[in-house]
Amino acid sequence: VQLQASGGGLVQAGGSLKLSCAASERTFSSYVMGWFRQAPGKEREFVATISWSGGITSYADSVKGRFSISRDNAKNTVYLQMNSLKPEDTAVYYCAAQRGTYYSVSYFRDYGMDYWGKGTQVTVSS
Repeated sequence: VQLQASGGGLVQAGGSLKLSCAASERTFSSYVMGWFRQAPGKEREFVATISWSGGITSYADSVKGRFSISRDNAKNTVYLQMNSLKPEDTAVYYCAAQRGTYYSVSYFRDYGMDYWGKGTQVTVSS
């Protein structure tokens, strides 16, 4: 599956951005989808994941209550709505996909996912 993320940009602290990730795969609904991020000089970290139909969502503690992940299987697209952005949210954000029948946040957090898109830069100014 090929993934293309978009929607990044420069925003002031307290502002909002919505990232989108379009997938090439027609069986999009068979993938767990996720967002990860990597700040300069830091390791990649888990942000959020969403199950195949969207019924289960999971978030990193650092974004819980501010970010919302959703998906539209008819459009083969997953979204990340980011509100109340902070300078520490500055990073390259990556869309990822995992095909399979299990949903394990601990696994995704520790090992990532099978498929990755090119990232989109999000910069939050103070």
